[in-house]
This record gives sequence, structure tokens and C-alpha cells, in this order.
Amino acid sequence: MLYPTATDWLDAPRKQVMLFGMSGLGKTHLANLLREGGGWFHYSIDYRIGTRYMGEYIADNFKIEAMKVPLLRELLLSDSVYISSNITFDNLAPLSTYLGKPGNPDRGGLRFDDYMQRQDQHRTAEIAALSDTPHFIARAKALYGYANFVCDTGGSICEVINPDDPQDPLMTLLSGHVLPIWIEGSEAHTEELIRRFDRAPKPMYYQPAFLQAAWADYQHQTGQTEAQIDPDAFVRWTYARALAHRAPRYAAMARNWGLSVSAQEVAQIREAQDFVSLIAQKLPD
Repeated sequence: MLYPTATDWLDAPRKQVMLFGMSGLGKTHLANLLREGGGWFHYSIDYRIGTRYMGEYIADNFKIEAMKVPLLRELLLSDSVYISSNITFDNLAPLSTYLGKPGNPDRGGLRFDDYMQRQDQHRTAEIAALSDTPHFIARAKALYGYANFVCDTGGSICEVINPDDPQDPLMTLLSGHVLPIWIEGSEAHTEELIRRFDRAPKPMYYQPAFLQAAWADYQHQTGQTEAQIDPDAFVRWTYARALAHRAPRYAAMARNWGLSVSAQEVAQIREAQDFVSLIAQKLPD
């Protein structure tokens, strides 16, 4: 690891970490806390995906919808209006909306083939954004003088690497520059995440084989065709399966390249020094 012992971590003039785990367990909250406390650069993978790598796809999708409205069509064709997304660290709705959900088009669903194409675009973008981490570490120091760096990953990082291969190229690259830290939830957290998702189901990225199997299983269980499936019902059903699918993958990532902290421990952090002390406790003396 980048910091083999607690002493190495505490004495390091530059602390560089990567937070990973299911969305909703505190990654972005913790990264914001570190940034606001001063001295930490916050690199958001989802923000980078939605701006640098998928911004054009997102904007073009908005334009497709706008072109269906005669007034907006005329204004777009004459370059009289400008359409773009307004993604922020805390509002990734444009990216989620673009990813979409498969199923009944009358309920806002996409054709499954189109859905899978957007999923593949996200996979490519996520790998690229993660690979940019060393560049942003150097950029944060050179441009802004930040000594410390936190990479705030999306919940799907475990889908774009092989967590059981200690030589995985992307994780090998990342672990050479950051300390990977898994924010691990309890069963109670899992139940709450499912309840939260059930209230407001959101599009997510999934590993292709997992998603194709889920789609086939859902059609078999419901007896519905692609055009009949309620998009929200499908993603709710898939999300619960995804939690079980991802947990062992996160665990393998922590085992092979980093360490884990509990979501409960993260919730108790009030300032950057609390975080530094917690990580020191997790490393060997």
C-alpha cells in the first residue's frame, strides 16, 4: 500500500486517498468535509464522467428532446439558444437521466439495446475518469498547492475492474497513487439504501453480464416483454440484487489494495483530523 503503516500515514507530507463503496454511505459527504476543511483537493469521478467524458452525449440527448418542440427546434437550428447540463458534485441528475432505464417507452423506458449502449459509454468514461486520477493529483498540487487529495468514486468502480486479480491494471495504477478505502455498510444500511432507492429509483451502471442476466430473469419471472416492463419496477428489482453482487467485490478490493472503515465510523467524523486519525487506527503500527 501507499502507506504501509500508521506511522507512514501520519508522517506523510501528502495524504492521497480513494473512497469507494455503495452510493449513499457517505463518500461524497466525507470528501466535501475534507475539502471544506481546507488542504484537500476533491476529485469526483462521477462529475468528471458527466462533464469531460459524457457531457456531449448528455447535451445531445437534451437537444433531441428539444427538437421535438417546434419553437425550440427553430431556435436551435438558428443557434439562438444554448442547451447544456449543469452537473455538480451533489447533483448528478443529468448523467442519471441520460443513462436511463430499460422498458416501456410510454413510461420513459429505453430499448434494451439503446440502454446497453449507454451503459457501455459509461463504462468507457468511468475507466477514463479513474485513469485520470494521477493527472489530477499532480494538477491539484501544481495549480492550487493542495498537499492532500481525495478521489470520490462512483458506486460502480467494482464493476469496471477485476477485484479478485491483485494485478488488475487499473487498480494497480490507482493504488500506486492513492490509498483505497472501502466505506462498508451494515445490514441496516443495506435495508435503508433499498428503501431510499425504492422511493426514488435512479439509473445506475452495472456490469454487462450481471445486467443481461437480470434482464432475462426479470422477463422470465414477470412474463413481460421489453415494451411491457415498467422501467422503475425493473431498476428497483435489479438494485437489491446489485447490493448483494457488489459487496464481495468491494471486500476483495479492500483486501487486495487497501482497507475498510464502517459507514458508522465515517458518520462520526466531524473534521479532517478525525479522518486522519481513523485511517491511522486501521493501519498496522
